[in-house]
Amino acid sequence: MVGKKFLNLVVIMLLVGSLLIGCTASPTPLEAEESNTASKQQDDIIKIGITQLVEHPALDASRQGFIAALEENGYISGENFEIEYQNAQNDIPTAQTIASNFVADKKDMILAIATPSAQAAYNATKDIPILITAVTDPIEAGLVKSWEKTGTNIAGTSDMNPVKEQFKLLNQLIPTAKKVGVLYNTSEVNSEIQVNKIENLAPNFDLEIKKAGVTSVNEISQALQELLNEVDVMYVPTDNLVVSAIPLIVNESIDKNIPIIAAEEGHVKAGALATEGIEYYKLGFQTGLMAIDIINGEKPENMSVDTLKDTQIIINEDTAEKLGVHIPEELKKSAEIIKGGE
Repeated sequence: MVGKKFLNLVVIMLLVGSLLIGCTASPTPLEAEESNTASKQQDDIIKIGITQLVEHPALDASRQGFIAALEENGYISGENFEIEYQNAQNDIPTAQTIASNFVADKKDMILAIATPSAQAAYNATKDIPILITAVTDPIEAGLVKSWEKTGTNIAGTSDMNPVKEQFKLLNQLIPTAKKVGVLYNTSEVNSEIQVNKIENLAPNFDLEIKKAGVTSVNEISQALQELLNEVDVMYVPTDNLVVSAIPLIVNESIDKNIPIIAAEEGHVKAGALATEGIEYYKLGFQTGLMAIDIINGEKPENMSVDTLKDTQIIINEDTAEKLGVHIPEELKKSAEIIKGGE
């Protein structure tokens, strides 16, 4: 009798257990739909990795412009796109690690800001679309096959300097200048390209170039002092290493009464005399619009690397006063006049 009751109890417990297991394992149709929707929403989020070589105003502005282009075209962070931003702090091995991590994380797209970061990203993947910006010459850097149709997984924008226009500005502001000092990083491809362009154009403006190459920030001070003793004016290219020391360069140059013609507006805001250059925010914004084209199905290999056509003359009035530089009236009418600096 006890055995029969015990057997019945075991059967009942097994039935109840299987019912409970069935309830746990089989979600309701509504639960299944919600789960599928959440999974689909997660799949629809575009994952973008941003790798930037170093922090300074031009590169920061490029990044901000890129994000703004997405946001102004209906992309909302956390809803349909997410960004992971990493900065290499001007260290090439770190840039390579960042790129490799983005590939391992299966990012949908990579934005690489500055030439070394772009090269690191391209070395890490030939499949994930890469947008580049603040890259001087993508062909020389080994990133694309042509400007018009890249032929690789890369598209984007170049910050090639309008050196000819900048030398015209130099002649207008400092007409007696003959010797121009250029400080640059010998390890950066984009810097070598700029120096070659500067040297080729200088004779057309009756200018002689005195250059000094450095490989680390610790070499800048001595190289700068040597140049300042030889030149009438300094020219600062878009060199990531040199730009990281712009406060030092500005202060030392002003102390020696040597004007600085800069490659971009961030240098002028920091105290350089003047530039005719591009606006990096607009450059980044233009790159962001290209990213949207890729999201919508365009292939990077069929796209181009573009430059920003609009340039703006910017003159630091406070610096001009310190150096005793007269600003011609025609320049005052066409230029943006700013104040301040380091």
